[in-house]
Amino acid sequence: MNKKKKRYYFDYAATTPVDRRVLKKMLPYFTEDFGNPSNLYSIGHSAKKAVADATKKITDILGCKAEEFVFTGSATESDNLAIIGTARANKSRGNPSTGLRAGRIIVSNVEHKGILSACEALKKEGFEVIDLKINKDGFVDEKELAGLIDSKTILVSIAYADSETGTIQPIRKLSNIIKEYRKKNNTGLPYFHTDAAQVVNYLDINVNNLGVDLMTLSAQKIYGPKGIGGLYIRRGTAVQPIIYGGGQQFNIRSGTENVPGIVGFGEAMELALKERGRESVRISILRDKLQKGILSKIDKVLVNGSEKKRLPNFTNLSILDIEGEAMLLYLDNKGIIVNTGSACNSQSLEPSYILQAFGRPYEYIHGSLRFTLGRYTTKKDIDYVARYLPGIVKKLRLISPLKLDSNDQKDISDKRAFIGGQTPHFLRKKK
Repeated sequence: MNKKKKRYYFDYAATTPVDRRVLKKMLPYFTEDFGNPSNLYSIGHSAKKAVADATKKITDILGCKAEEFVFTGSATESDNLAIIGTARANKSRGNPSTGLRAGRIIVSNVEHKGILSACEALKKEGFEVIDLKINKDGFVDEKELAGLIDSKTILVSIAYADSETGTIQPIRKLSNIIKEYRKKNNTGLPYFHTDAAQVVNYLDINVNNLGVDLMTLSAQKIYGPKGIGGLYIRRGTAVQPIIYGGGQQFNIRSGTENVPGIVGFGEAMELALKERGRESVRISILRDKLQKGILSKIDKVLVNGSEKKRLPNFTNLSILDIEGEAMLLYLDNKGIIVNTGSACNSQSLEPSYILQAFGRPYEYIHGSLRFTLGRYTTKKDIDYVARYLPGIVKKLRLISPLKLDSNDQKDISDKRAFIGGQTPHFLRKKK
């Protein structure tokens, strides 16, 4: 019998394993207390109480009321509800005489795909979508945001931290800009939404401290189960449902509640808050050790994103002259699991749009690796990467036609830039 190969997992930003303490809390609701929370008999009542208890755990951490939080099936659904739900509920902000039928939405260009795709759909309904670009360090321009908000603006959505580099946006400052506009113009709009799915383990998520009107969360990013997310909706925020049915969750999100998932979500949130301070320090030390080790042993490596204002578990590195996909596969063969911004690693077959937003050339993005650490990362894991990555890079560079200058960041943009002599798909003309 083959011995199972040890995994060295460095992709906690993609998903996390379910904490055994979380799983233990969830198990009874699969086979014993399996009732429908909407039913009046005893096991239905038991399920309803479990949902209420988990909701209280979450809303106490967020600093909001139970009726201001709804459970969804994922962060993507939460983002869709926040964007599409508020847009449709407030589409009267548009002015058909100017060609704008349904109002304006402002989003940063490093938002989650769930937000960007929702915005593309809303364009077809007559909404105007404004991209708020980040600077080279990954931050949105506060003055530019203030200048973009007008009487037609329904919503501003800016991620708390992006999912590629972990760069942290100044959410409170951005919230103040929006509040100042509302106060000055005696209006309740625009609303402010942030996707906080990546930050719960490390940063303050009290909605009153942040000043947000809507906030997306995801259990699978915090050692909870997949298939359960949540959306904070400040009282008085007009949101139209995107799922219709039995009117559960205040008529905002119909459908029988995922009781085991909700119980797990609540427990995971409680554990995240309890361990936040200690884990942030521990993981930051390990992340710095990993990054310094790679930079000291491998030349022509660039750090993507802000090094001063990023989540403690993130380091995104462009290792020049090789493909991220090739590195990923070689590392996987050694049991090391990482992610890459390479086009070949995405379902859309496009290089990371977030790294493009930072102004990185395609060739730099093609060689990017995203290491994200987590609760079960150890010093031995870091040492293991340091032992094998330099040799993999050396081997791949020997067969690479690329010889990039790290001080001259410009696109080569022809087939000489890529292994195999083929023009990459994102530069080919579509038929």
